[in-house]
Amino acid sequence: MEFSYNVLIVDDISDNIKVAMNILKENNYNFSFAMNGKEALEIIKTKQFDLILLDIMMPQMNGFDVCEVLKKDPKTQDIPIIFLTAKADLDSIAHGFKLGAVDYITKPFYAEELIARVTTHLELYKAKSILKQNNLDLSVKVIQSEQRFLTELEETQKEIIYLLTELMESTSDETGKHIKRVAEISKLLAILHGTLSQTEINEVFYASPLHDIGKITIPHEILEKPGKLSADEFKIMQKHTTNAHDFLKSSKRRLMKAGDIIAYEHHEHWDGNGYPQGLKGEEIHIYGRIVALADVLDALAHKRVYKEAWSFNDSVTYILDKKGTQFDPYLVELFEQNLSKFEEIIQE
Repeated sequence: MEFSYNVLIVDDISDNIKVAMNILKENNYNFSFAMNGKEALEIIKTKQFDLILLDIMMPQMNGFDVCEVLKKDPKTQDIPIIFLTAKADLDSIAHGFKLGAVDYITKPFYAEELIARVTTHLELYKAKSILKQNNLDLSVKVIQSEQRFLTELEETQKEIIYLLTELMESTSDETGKHIKRVAEISKLLAILHGTLSQTEINEVFYASPLHDIGKITIPHEILEKPGKLSADEFKIMQKHTTNAHDFLKSSKRRLMKAGDIIAYEHHEHWDGNGYPQGLKGEEIHIYGRIVALADVLDALAHKRVYKEAWSFNDSVTYILDKKGTQFDPYLVELFEQNLSKFEEIIQE
């Protein structure tokens, strides 16, 4: 593969530029030239170069100053610079390398030396550029591969949650509908909250169906008892939170961890009188606080074996009355300000 190289020659003596161009012209490079350092910097702003031949001794702005400017700019710092100098003293050479130059050539030019050094550094620069691009391409592929893998993991988690939801639905059709409505109510609350990221909103939505997954472990006769539970029965019912936590707590997956929080904390109360841990206020995770309100709202508004459905207005009154005791007061305010949106979900 043949490459077309752009070469900039900077020298305050025009004859030196002509000599260099004549020596290198057989290589079919694209030449640009400048008679001083400031002019060179202006040209470099308008065009990309693969190599700069830079005279050291120039008026106003010498080659060292130009090199220093170029090496400080991320856009030009990788361009190889070969100093052209009649001063072959060690201090000048050392200073040039310290500033970032790749080589130096003494004047007057020897054709073979000029051709060989320019060719070497152009090919090296092109090889580095190709390697850098290949590394970038590889990095992009790795990132894309990781994103696909993480997406597949997340989809797997969602599928597991859906399967568990279907398992819950198999015990009661109303339970299945309840799970779906709680997810929608929770998502709306999460959006209205204003502090949750889109990722967190999605976590609430996809993980909230797990809020009552622990009820799988509760005897059917307690779940379906038409009357009020006895004290002993209620203690057994309360275990659905801790049983779910025992089941989900070991997972390292994002949605499962969110499901664990929700299942474990959605019966905690803002005033600390909930269960199973007796958490209070913001000790309760925001996911748990959101689903707590969503769960009660939907349960009140729909028929259960132990109660008839309440009207939406009566359900609203209950939620508002429990502001600051059972429920997060800020979430209750959001609920009150958006009643029509919540009613639409309830009526579905």
